[in-house]
Amino acid sequence: MGLLDFFKRKEKKEKVETVAEPTKQLTELEQLCGDDKETYEALFNTMFLDPRKIGISMKEAAENARKFEKEKDLTRAKVWYQIAGGLAIYEGDVEKVVEYFGKCEKLSGENYPILKNPEKAVAKAREYYEKFLKS
Repeated sequence: MGLLDFFKRKEKKEKVETVAEPTKQLTELEQLCGDDKETYEALFNTMFLDPRKIGISMKEAAENARKFEKEKDLTRAKVWYQIAGGLAIYEGDVEKVVEYFGKCEKLSGENYPILKNPEKAVAKAREYYEKFLKS
């Protein structure tokens, strides 16, 4: 009988382990983009969730980036161009988004998906900001 009890305990353990599976909750940005994975990927690493908390303007960030680029400090220049690009997304300036993230891509060699369709990405970001950043 001891042997049969051993198998019964094993069955119970297996049942308990398979019951608990956590479900993944979608972020606000994922909900807003829906099935448009390209736009989500474009905004995921480029937009700020609350750009009002950044204590610098887009113009100042761009000036800092140019200064570091002239000094050949390309890492800092890239970071400042990313900040300027993120603020340009918030302000809805598609031309500046293309300019700043184009500079980032040139300096780092990384691919920035936002450059594929910046108008659509900026429009979705605007929708996000209107929905979640109420003054």
